[in-house]
Amino acid sequence: MKLRDYEIGIAKLSNKKHVYEFVLDDDFFEEFGKEIILGGHMAAEVELDKTESLLTFHFNVRGHVRLTCDRSLEEFDYPLEVEATFRIKYGDENLELDDDLWQITSNTQSINIAQHLYDYIGLALPMKKLHPRFVEEDEDEEDDDQDILIYSSRTGADTDEDEDDEDDADPRWDALRNLN
Repeated sequence: MKLRDYEIGIAKLSNKKHVYEFVLDDDFFEEFGKEIILGGHMAAEVELDKTESLLTFHFNVRGHVRLTCDRSLEEFDYPLEVEATFRIKYGDENLELDDDLWQITSNTQSINIAQHLYDYIGLALPMKKLHPRFVEEDEDEEDDDQDILIYSSRTGADTDEDEDDEDDADPRWDALRNLN
């Protein structure tokens, strides 16, 4: 599969909304390497709103990607839904003005959106990729971690008062405190 299947010819389009549908399968993800996304099956609907000076792409991608679990190194399917917007305006030269705004010359014939689709999918992936059977365990660990005191802002005066309270509470420690 070649990425030219994801080219949209913009030169001859009329100024209105156009809708395109693409299938993102294992061949698509293979074009970008298998370091992050091993494969998947997704349906992408791209709505292009063309005006005299601006092209606005609305991406709506749904399906699943195959990832590797960070904990067990097993492959699993991860459901994903991505919505994003990308704009292109016309200008004197080809420039990337922002992550979601480009400038192209008026003689540009077509735009390839394959890299944009892959990037938006990659940005929607979780930082910690866990097999579904580990997700519940991980959430339980996060709840347990909330009970741990990591930092205390108590001052020395507060500490002395607490020690006095401890003296009243447990007389067995008196002999040890006298050793100081």
